[in-house]
Amino acid sequence: MSFSYHIVIPARFDSQRLPGKPLLDVAGKPLIQRVYECALQSDADTITVATDNQQIFDAVEAFNGTVCMTRKDHLSGTDRVAEATQLLGLADDSLVLNLQGDEPLISPVLINQVARELVKTPDAMISSACCPIQSLAEYEDPNVVKVVRNHRQLAAYFSRAPIPWIRDGGSSDHPNMHWSEARRHLGIYAYRVGYLIRFCELTPAPTELTEKLEQLRALWHGDAIVVCDASEIPGPGVDSAQDLRRVAEYFESLPAIR
Repeated sequence: MSFSYHIVIPARFDSQRLPGKPLLDVAGKPLIQRVYECALQSDADTITVATDNQQIFDAVEAFNGTVCMTRKDHLSGTDRVAEATQLLGLADDSLVLNLQGDEPLISPVLINQVARELVKTPDAMISSACCPIQSLAEYEDPNVVKVVRNHRQLAAYFSRAPIPWIRDGGSSDHPNMHWSEARRHLGIYAYRVGYLIRFCELTPAPTELTEKLEQLRALWHGDAIVVCDASEIPGPGVDSAQDLRRVAEYFESLPAIR
């Protein structure tokens, strides 16, 4: 299947847990560069970092990456990506993939897969990915977003709660324990540019405000999200100092690609 798409990596300096996160050192390179280099291994036509911070802008230029400066008042990375598509002059029917700037171990195979899934599912407005839940603790963790899909892999709902709920028992030793059938949602999205602009103008949904999950806005307004089974599960993202150390250790163990 022949198609083209663009990657935009939203990157902001202010982070509650890790201020200046995109610039933090990961085995000799800033985190944003590690993510950018993952994106370079994909089939994307262009890769652009979208930021509102001059230090991040300068850091991307220093490693010869493409970067654009966006407004400071965006409430989400999605809004920043939407502005970037306009600054880049992308057509409404262009495909753009929102790649989070704290995923230095994202698989380029997965990036391509999510973009391809949107092409394969023309009635979907957004494409994303999921993978099996690995443990009961993960199933019950509100920081792990779960997704339930229909037979076409279109999302029925996303939640921080354990879904689907196991009516006949919730302990790991229960004979009818099927938490492993649940799916963890992975925070990678592809859109058509015209829809992305419209999405950012939609009224936030009550479910979105309750769960703090932006993708619920699309479902609330009746727009389909196709969620494929990830062909390659990404490594850990960077949400804490411990995550940062773990990722740095990984790259330090692979000196040939540093």
